[in-house]
Amino acid sequence: MSDFGYKASSDAAAVTVSSKPPGNEAGTWKDYIAITKPGILRTNLVAAFGGFWLASQWDVDYIKMILTMLGTVLVMASSCVFNNYFDRELDTKMERTRKRSLPTGRLTPAAVFTYAIILGIAGLAVLFLFSGVLAGLLGILGMFVYVVIYTLWLKRSSTWSTSIGGISGAMPPVIGYVAASGKIDAGAWLLFALLFLWQPPHFWALAIRRVEEYRAAGFPLLPVVKGVERTKWQCIPYLVLLIPVPILMYAYGYTGRIFMIVTLLLSLVWLFFAIKGFKTNDNDAWGKKVFLFSINYLTISFLLMIFDTAHKIG
Repeated sequence: MSDFGYKASSDAAAVTVSSKPPGNEAGTWKDYIAITKPGILRTNLVAAFGGFWLASQWDVDYIKMILTMLGTVLVMASSCVFNNYFDRELDTKMERTRKRSLPTGRLTPAAVFTYAIILGIAGLAVLFLFSGVLAGLLGILGMFVYVVIYTLWLKRSSTWSTSIGGISGAMPPVIGYVAASGKIDAGAWLLFALLFLWQPPHFWALAIRRVEEYRAAGFPLLPVVKGVERTKWQCIPYLVLLIPVPILMYAYGYTGRIFMIVTLLLSLVWLFFAIKGFKTNDNDAWGKKVFLFSINYLTISFLLMIFDTAHKIG
């Protein structure tokens, strides 16, 4: 999400990124865990589980499900570590990221790059061997979009980074779904739509709260380049398109009425909050409220989807 290309660092910046600052301790296992972004991984685990469960319709192969979740989380962990590696210079420019393991020198770039490769190979191996070729190919697609398209290209040059990057964020439930079903059908596409449409308004709420911080660091996020008002408008189409997703999941027989009704109501409430944002002058409070609501929206929706998954007939 940077407004400039990935430039070669100056000697001073290279020292900041590559070497250990005086008095700073060497990295520990906690640093290696932190650079996988555990918060993102937890969300992906729930999403992969939900996708597998939905396709299984309560007739679950638990061993395959556990292995699919393991492969998915390793692939996403690898992508996050690659993201830390390539963003190590950019992370020095923002208050919330400059204390990460790479900018402070607790971990070296070489160690982090190797770690990312090992995680990626392990994750893809698990998916191809135990979850199926299609699941493995989707894992590769998710990694490619997140690491190459999002991190190395759009994040540094375009306001489209959030939207296009959403493709990788929508992969975990689809991987889980195709691992159980062996195919991409309406259920896979609806899961993809749910996660893909959820991400931009979720992240833009956070970006609006921290717009000045992103501006100072040179990130070309939508609120930085086009302004907060335009960003609020941009959220509306995603939220409107999110409304029919639970209806279609019920209509196609994937979930029951409880999921449809509750998630539909949550979608309408989210849209209502978004529209109210045009009348507020306190964008920070509004952004915080919408951001937290979006997290609860996804958590509740996936839990309900799991408990209200239609049972297999016969």
